[in-house]
Amino acid sequence: MTNNKNTMLVLVVGASGATGRHLVNQLLLKGNKVRIIVRSKAHLPKSWFESTNLEIITASILELTEKQLIQYTSDCDTIASCLGHVVSFKGIYGEPRRLVTDATKRLCHAVKNHELKSPVKFVLMNTSGNSNRDINEPISFAQKCVIGLLRLLLPPHVDNEKAADYLRTQIGQSDKHIEWVAVRPDGLINEDEVTAYEIYPSPIRSAIFNAGKVSRINVGHFMSELINDNTLWNEWKGQMPVIYSKH
Repeated sequence: MTNNKNTMLVLVVGASGATGRHLVNQLLLKGNKVRIIVRSKAHLPKSWFESTNLEIITASILELTEKQLIQYTSDCDTIASCLGHVVSFKGIYGEPRRLVTDATKRLCHAVKNHELKSPVKFVLMNTSGNSNRDINEPISFAQKCVIGLLRLLLPPHVDNEKAADYLRTQIGQSDKHIEWVAVRPDGLINEDEVTAYEIYPSPIRSAIFNAGKVSRINVGHFMSELINDNTLWNEWKGQMPVIYSKH
C-alpha cells in the first residue's frame, strides 16, 4: 500500500518537460504538495494554475543564488529532477552543457545547509544508456565503443553520466542529508495512460542495439511511487533501477 502523506512537499525541476509534466500530475493525483521551478509559465497545463497544491516559481535553476536555493529546498521532503537537454543543435551543443549535473550538485549542496530531522529523497531521471558503475554491469565491446563515441559527440550523454556519478560517488550510500535513486528509462515514448511496467536493477537488454520502450507517463508514475511509498523507496534507494513498459 502506498504510504501517502498529504503534507509531503516535493520540489520538481524540469517540470515543463515531456516527462516532468507527467511526474507533476502523478504527484498531484496523490495529494502531494508540489513546488516547481520552470523557466517559463507559457506552456504549462491550465489545470496547474487552478491547483491549490502547486507552487510555480519562474526562474532558471542554474541562475538562482545559493540563498534562493536554500530557501526553496528548506521545507522539501523530496527533490525530483526531470531535467534534460532540448533535442536541437543549440540544446545538444550549446550551454549549459552540464545542466543536469550542475543542477544536481547545487540542489544537493543546498540541502546540506539544512538541519534535517530525516534525509531528503532525491530522485534523478537518468538514462539506460548510462551504466551503474557501483555494480559493474556487463557491457559488450561494441556497446562500449558506441558509448565512447556518444561521450565525444553528444554532451548530454556525458551530462547524464556525471549527474548519476555525483550521486553515486559524492553522496553515496550513507549520507545523513540525502538519499537518492537514479531512474533509468529505456527508449521513451508518449502514451496517455499509465500501463504495466517492469523495474530491474540493471538493463536486461542493450540500450544501444536492442533498446526497449517505456512511456513517459509510466516513468512519471514510478518516480511518484518511489516518492510516496517508503517500502518501494527502501527497496531502490542508492540504486539506478531501469524501467521498461510491459507489452
